[in-house]
Amino acid sequence: MTGMVAQMPDRDRKVAERVPTDWKTGAMQTRIRRRYAAERRFRFMGLAAVVLSAAFLAFLLVTMLAQGLRGFTETRLALPIDFAAAGLEVTPAQLEQRGADAALASAGLERVVDNAAVAAFGPDGMDLISDTAWIRVGERLKADPGLLGGQAVIAVPASAGVDLAAKSGDTPLDARVAELRAQNRLTTGFAWGFLTGADSTDPTRVGIWGALKGSILTMVVTLLLAFPIGVLSAVYLEEYAPRNRWTDLIEVSINNLAAVPSIIFGLLGLAVFLATFQMPRSAALVGGLTLALMTMPVIVIAGRNAVKAVPPSIRDAALGIGASRVQVVFHHVIPLALPGILTGTIIGMARALGETAPLLMIGMRAFIAGPPGGFTSPATALPVQVFLWSDEVSRGFVEKTSAAIIVLLVFLLAMNGLAIYLRNKFEQRW
Repeated sequence: MTGMVAQMPDRDRKVAERVPTDWKTGAMQTRIRRRYAAERRFRFMGLAAVVLSAAFLAFLLVTMLAQGLRGFTETRLALPIDFAAAGLEVTPAQLEQRGADAALASAGLERVVDNAAVAAFGPDGMDLISDTAWIRVGERLKADPGLLGGQAVIAVPASAGVDLAAKSGDTPLDARVAELRAQNRLTTGFAWGFLTGADSTDPTRVGIWGALKGSILTMVVTLLLAFPIGVLSAVYLEEYAPRNRWTDLIEVSINNLAAVPSIIFGLLGLAVFLATFQMPRSAALVGGLTLALMTMPVIVIAGRNAVKAVPPSIRDAALGIGASRVQVVFHHVIPLALPGILTGTIIGMARALGETAPLLMIGMRAFIAGPPGGFTSPATALPVQVFLWSDEVSRGFVEKTSAAIIVLLVFLLAMNGLAIYLRNKFEQRW
């Protein structure tokens, strides 16, 4: 045996003469301890990264909820009004007609409410109630026209200063608010006007419905354009397009477009849709077209990956039983790739929902006092509304900004929930 080993080449002789590793020696035990220590450090760093990310997310949510939940409430003052002594020149029949608001305004209801505030709260009474207090009184009169001949105590919205002092304090009106609260004239309730109104210069009058409706209309236009064009482009590039330098150039261009900053698409929309085609400025139609240009590359890339993930055996089996190329694609490939396509579409739509820069470039930052009436009406969007309110000087807009962010997050979560539902519904296993 020794002679055989001596006749082997040097490399083979070294392998044959190698002694098995003794893992019980001090050096090997040290190496093992270092290896285990390195694994423990890696696990700790991974766990620390997850905990840090969760802490930042929790801090964001707690901060938004702490400031935003107050934005969904309003402070009200119990205002006694003697309608019989005020002598409003309006009849109960007029309050039941369509022009009731105009009749109340011309009859001087705002003056009556201001006088009642001065009589109830003193010389500063007009500063304690909101400018929209007379609108709330008008709604009460339209609901009960019989109040014109009597007296009533109506809860009207407080001014921005009183509302801020009642919620957070640290304002010059803290003492006055404490006095009103001691007299049981101050109450807090849910601000339905925030969910049904539009933009305003007074934080007690602002609403989110105008921006929310603008976002919905914009997303509808974006989806109707980007989804079919993006999916058909993905199917053509993956199933039909020949492999040559032109398709390679198109693929590289699409990948580059997906990484282009969003403000570039805003400039493109400004130059093409507004300057060239003279489309209406600040409209949801233009906003949807601009965001569709930005979303389409994301849908194309996700669609190509989903189509590519369908096993070739599916295509071969369909072709083997006599199906045409179009039938193979639309009856087999696309249904199997639909979950991945929908996931990519929702990711692109979620990105479009949170974009502000492209919409600012096409003029959707205008002051819109009412919800848009259609796709061509002046409109704004939720992220733009958040941006505009965050730039306001009044402290009352701080909580309204946080409340708008909560609405935006809920809208985004609803979109993601819909994506998960559709993905699970259309998912097929093989």
